Amino acid sequence: MQGDLYFMLGWNELVNECARCGKCGLGRTRTNIVIERGSRNAPVMMIGEGPGEQEDLQGKPFVGPAGRLLDLLLSALRFREEDYYICNIVKCRPPGNRAPDDSEAEQCLPYLRNQVALVKPKIIVCLGATAMKYIVDREAKITRIRGQWLERKNFWMMPTFHPAALLRDASKKVLVFEDFKKVKCKLDDIISNK
Repeated sequence: MQGDLYFMLGWNELVNECARCGKCGLGRTRTNIVIERGSRNAPVMMIGEGPGEQEDLQGKPFVGPAGRLLDLLLSALRFREEDYYICNIVKCRPPGNRAPDDSEAEQCLPYLRNQVALVKPKIIVCLGATAMKYIVDREAKITRIRGQWLERKNFWMMPTFHPAALLRDASKKVLVFEDFKKVKCKLDDIISNK
């Protein structure tokens, strides 16, 4: 399968491949590719759905209002910058900030798998239903499995609500805070057992 070739790419090749990508229509409407933010050696990888307007303009994930909220949460729980790496299911902004469709996500997933292979995280946090769908289970419901640890393929996985959902529904902030407390505890355990 052609997608498996992306496991062979180093960082520079991966970035160049993403920049040249035209496998779906999203590449024709993007301003920038949005690949990553954070430490490439991080034990925690956070995966969102796709870039929004600010991310598309700046070329980095989670730099808009939802990203600022995520940064506040990480700071409050004393995550260090070297603890996390942030990316998305798709690397180009879907028009109107809509969720990526299946064909768009499928074209981009080999890039994400390559990122996982390069970063080698211990913990993967799925930020929202779209990330959960493509990483955990296409039939799962975020309201049913958020906050639960799943162990798959030598990764600890934690689905939680997307930070943008907290901007629309403040009652979810407590739930996400509790989820990230679990992530921080698991991270501390991993670090102390090295």
